[in-house]
Amino acid sequence: MAFREVVGHRRLLSLLSQAIARESLTPSLILSGPEGVGKRLTAIAVAQALNCANRTTIDAGSSTPLDAGRSPMADACGVCPACRRIARGVHGDVQVIEPGETGSIKIDQVRDAIERAVYRPFEGRRRVTIIDQADALIPAAQSALLKTLEEPLPASVFILVTSQPDTLLPTVRSRCAQLRFGRLNVADVAVVLERGHGYSRADALTAAAASDGSVQHALELQADDFVEARGDAEDLLRVAGRDPRTRLDQAKALLKGGGSAAAEREYLGARLQALSSLLRDVGLLMSGADAGLLANLDRRDVLDGLGRTLGAERVASAFHAVTRANDALDRNVSPKVVADWLALNVH
Repeated sequence: MAFREVVGHRRLLSLLSQAIARESLTPSLILSGPEGVGKRLTAIAVAQALNCANRTTIDAGSSTPLDAGRSPMADACGVCPACRRIARGVHGDVQVIEPGETGSIKIDQVRDAIERAVYRPFEGRRRVTIIDQADALIPAAQSALLKTLEEPLPASVFILVTSQPDTLLPTVRSRCAQLRFGRLNVADVAVVLERGHGYSRADALTAAAASDGSVQHALELQADDFVEARGDAEDLLRVAGRDPRTRLDQAKALLKGGGSAAAEREYLGARLQALSSLLRDVGLLMSGADAGLLANLDRRDVLDGLGRTLGAERVASAFHAVTRANDALDRNVSPKVVADWLALNVH
């Protein structure tokens, strides 16, 4: 997993690549951010770039050899024996620590990693220890790391990967450089689903639209449920300019009878979320924003149509109504009352 193969996060990847090219990479790193956005893949890419037998130095904007005066960027070849072994998790100088069956990372795992890091690299340039889900480190294990993080071992790098950096001890965080990863945009999630998981383009865009910027979330979600909720939301917006009775009839699609109160709220909540997402996207398009920022990229034609039908003022008013409906649902107002009120106020 070379840097060029990691989707998104170009600024952070450039910083890491340039630091490796200049041999100035900090020996203690925290990669933080939402689940499923590529933090672990980036950690593996760092390990490969540090130990690749055929490491290249390239121009920041291309894969061509570096021109004089340009900032250098280092990347792994991805195909040499060292890169392949790192990718498989069997390289002698790269260790990945993960939570055990108990869901935590124990002090013995950390002590073993520190003991291994003391020795010179066996076959590569640097020893790399990646602690995945570092928030699972028990306090004693975090304390055991402190001296190593404060006084880095020669030729050794420790990378902590976490979606909950605030659960780490302040003394751990203060001894590491922290890179914060954001959520991926819809197009990037779709690319990962297509390339790495065999999705068709249409299915990838649909799953990505509901992913909240996380590949992991996209793989776990029920795409059919999302498509149905978004379809109900689109139908309500299409009748926004019609008479109140028509809008109230359409509000029935936002409700699901026969279930528990919790299930009814969850059902309506999914449709409110879809409405909010659609209206946000319509507003983005009307403002001339980059289409790559859209959450519903696969529904571009629908979004354009809604923009022409509603206009900027009504889009803003509808978005405000959906926000108020969400607040009412959170206050345990009856789902039917919320749905009917929303239908009358999205006009």
